[in-house]
Amino acid sequence: MTGAIAVLDVGKSNVKLALFEPGGALLWERSTPNRPLPAPPYLHASVEAIWSFFTASLAEAARAHPVETIVPTTHGGAATLVDEDGLALPGLDYEEPRVEEIEPSYAKIRPPFTSSYSPPLPNGLNVGRQLAWQRAMFPREFARAKHLLFYPQYWAWRMTGVAATEATSIACHTDLWAPGEARVSSLVDALGLEGRVPPLIPAWTALGRVRADFAAEVGLQAEVRVLCGVHDSNASIVPYLAHWPAPFTVVSTGTWVILLGVGLPIGGLDPKADMLANLDITGRPTACARFMGGREYAEIAQGDLAPPARETVRALVERRTFALPAFSAQGGPFAHVPGRVVGEVAPSERGALATLYVAVMTDHMLDRLGARAGSVVVDGNLGANPAFGAILAQLRRGQGVVSTRRPIGAAYGAAMLASWPDCPPLPETFTHTSWELPSLEVYRDEWLRRALAAA
Repeated sequence: MTGAIAVLDVGKSNVKLALFEPGGALLWERSTPNRPLPAPPYLHASVEAIWSFFTASLAEAARAHPVETIVPTTHGGAATLVDEDGLALPGLDYEEPRVEEIEPSYAKIRPPFTSSYSPPLPNGLNVGRQLAWQRAMFPREFARAKHLLFYPQYWAWRMTGVAATEATSIACHTDLWAPGEARVSSLVDALGLEGRVPPLIPAWTALGRVRADFAAEVGLQAEVRVLCGVHDSNASIVPYLAHWPAPFTVVSTGTWVILLGVGLPIGGLDPKADMLANLDITGRPTACARFMGGREYAEIAQGDLAPPARETVRALVERRTFALPAFSAQGGPFAHVPGRVVGEVAPSERGALATLYVAVMTDHMLDRLGARAGSVVVDGNLGANPAFGAILAQLRRGQGVVSTRRPIGAAYGAAMLASWPDCPPLPETFTHTSWELPSLEVYRDEWLRRALAAA
């Protein structure tokens, strides 16, 4: 490979186009907010706005850097129903609350957790519930759909016309996959989707070349290939899978904080704690836990977003000021409990309190996963927050909390699919140094006691 790798990264909060050299260096980047559209017919993804941003940005980037490969990566909880002409129904946004209406009947056809390893989640976070609601509310459009496409594969299909399914996407808390049996779950038949789930294709496989009209519109060479694509959190572990032996745990941080325990058993996962099994790109089950830590961080910080100083964190710990979960009702073990701040906190301390909150919650979820061996890798936004790394390093003594000097993130990981499994070396890593805050462990234990009591 000599040309650039273009990654369309559709996150819940932002959409990004990033270009990378085959060796992993970032060449070019643009982003825009991802704003869903309200009803009618329901809260739904603004796919045309995303497509317009993508095509305009790719045309600009391609004028400066010859593009050889395009890779889509997106957030989970998103799928589309398409027919010959495009979307049979708008792509439902997983925060649409009316999806809950279907739960009494959906519960009767949902596979057990021991089969799907997909816990019941709010609103439309389970793609299976989305589909059941769409089928009940829009039966004619649902019946017309030719393919069920998960979000990364929707964008690949739009570029190539080739329909595919991919492991990390279909197994991402959808209820539609049975990891222990390596096949679709019973829900596919129950929803009448048999024959409409395309073949399973590895994330790194090229589905084909770009359509001629798309290439002409954007200014691409006709031989540009499009890979099948990948769920974004699973993209974040691709470079580590290529170079590190298990076990290790990647803490992927963005709108969500998602813990991916590579090499950990899945038998002890607790669906009530928002724990689940994803698949990695090779199809192997991966023990996961999650909470909406990025959104909660912003809610607690209230604009105080600079990495906090040691003394600010220490003051909060010593006077026992707590942010107690949860500050988002969208996920995590305490999502059903309204979050609250206990104790005094100045506006200039809000960022420190938010950092403490996410670090202590992450520590708790690592314990729940059984991630007591191997390194803890902090990836994404919080990898650049030295306070987060220092707090977590003290709470996870003996494991080693590491980050890369150059962020990995979903876009970088997705770009590495272009050379899988011969990925270039990881960016240089460093180990976070504990701040050795007196009584931090006591603070953590009291935080947990209060959180559990409220739950």
